[in-house]
Amino acid sequence: MKELDFIDYLSKRHKIKKPVIRGIGDDCAILEYTKEKYMLFTCDMIIEGTHFSAKARPFQIGWKAMACNISDIAAMGGVPKYALVSVGVPRNRNMGFLKCIAEGVEALCRRFDVIVIGGDTNSSVKTVLNVTLIGEVEKRHVITRSGAKPGDLIFVTGALGEGKNKHLSFLPRLKEARILAKNFRISSMIDLSDGLAMDMNRLARASGVGARIYKSLIPLSEESEPVDKAISSGEDFELLFTASKDEARKIIMRMGKKGDLPVTLIGEVVERSLGVKLIGENGQLKPLRPKGYAHL
Repeated sequence: MKELDFIDYLSKRHKIKKPVIRGIGDDCAILEYTKEKYMLFTCDMIIEGTHFSAKARPFQIGWKAMACNISDIAAMGGVPKYALVSVGVPRNRNMGFLKCIAEGVEALCRRFDVIVIGGDTNSSVKTVLNVTLIGEVEKRHVITRSGAKPGDLIFVTGALGEGKNKHLSFLPRLKEARILAKNFRISSMIDLSDGLAMDMNRLARASGVGARIYKSLIPLSEESEPVDKAISSGEDFELLFTASKDEARKIIMRMGKKGDLPVTLIGEVVERSLGVKLIGENGQLKPLRPKGYAHL
């Protein structure tokens, strides 16, 4: 919880004012941009020993650094546009290592039409990558963490529980996010970087609601850890989102017709006083505690 407490501390100290629409506490900051669009800003840092091991290939490190940021833009319903990439590596790393990091960044940038416009380089004790990503989103399509309402249904994309195997090569759910944003009224959304248990609590906290997650409905990958561990181990980078029951029907109909939206209904939004709970197969409720990937 140290990370959440520090973020709360910062958000109270740094008040927003125009042209900032939303500041600390969401997947991206939102700024006024044009008559029809908002600008999105996000920043993610990955560090050797915390987000990847010393055995990770440099191409994978570059890929992950960019993918984490694109996933944040996706969670807001937006499109990534421009990136600043900063790199710190030990002095004994050669030019080949740096070039492979750059190739990993470039591979994902080509796939999602992102332009790298600058950054910084430095020496460090361990390898560190920091990406600042600028995106845009139509005002009518922007999605935040704070719009969920009691009665909404809760969905997740893809399958969970294999983050430790795919975190260096995952593909951000940008396509799925844009389908959701452009075709449905999504009330809230967050990317699952730190695990379902942690990020469900973040979304509920931002929206001022509670939640009921049905353990038996949580989709697990074939190589998944047991469900109790899968929901807290993190690095799935799927999308967790909510929608009204009417919109949920439309989403399910789209799934049946086109098959381009791999989502699963896993729960429902309830009043805040009821808390965030996990419902077991026997119907027993227990608190879904905000336990997940620890960055601090």
